Amino acid sequence: MALVFRTALQLVGLFSSLLGWALSCLTNYLPYWKNLNLDLNEMENWTMGLWKTCVIQEEVGRQCKDFDSFLALPAELRISRILMFLSNGLGFLGLLVSGLGLDCLRIGERQQDLKRRLLILGGILLCTSGVTALIPVSWVAHITVQEFWDENIPEIVPRWEFGEALFLGWFAGFSLLLGGCLLHCAACSASAPGAHYTVAVTQDHCQHLEMKHTNLEL
Repeated sequence: MALVFRTALQLVGLFSSLLGWALSCLTNYLPYWKNLNLDLNEMENWTMGLWKTCVIQEEVGRQCKDFDSFLALPAELRISRILMFLSNGLGFLGLLVSGLGLDCLRIGERQQDLKRRLLILGGILLCTSGVTALIPVSWVAHITVQEFWDENIPEIVPRWEFGEALFLGWFAGFSLLLGGCLLHCAACSASAPGAHYTVAVTQDHCQHLEMKHTNLEL
């Protein structure tokens, strides 16, 4: 029973991490971190991401332009690019390492201690990936709120608001954190005395069946 619960915990953690990693990659490239609606022209909307700015017009459609210079970007966008790339890389490594440590994977069945360490390492990488995804999203959201309520800017000037990618990034970051924590808990439960007892009983039962099968053949 403990083995089944641990395996289910690992699979749920890996699925949550995979979902979070895919959404964080999507958040990195979507040009919807900020939205700007013009009161003077309701048929024209502006969106901004880490890599480009887009304008959506009812007659023309969507037109996007990449940022010309990395150094000319605001500090929050420059650092957000780096952190999102770091999050995507750590998430990929975490998924790879955690996948090798799953109990349902038949590779390294006799090296349970190694698989437990791989799960712990994968969980740490995925949690770190989640944190590095939450930092840029929350930072850009904080700057957006500050600029929106800045009293020094005239009221007639349009204000940027939260884009859909920010909410997607928050969900991705928390999914990575949840998946990493579940994998870490599964690895810790594997090191408990009850888990070792379950593995030992399973191995003894398998050896008994093999010996019985051999005796029948003789």
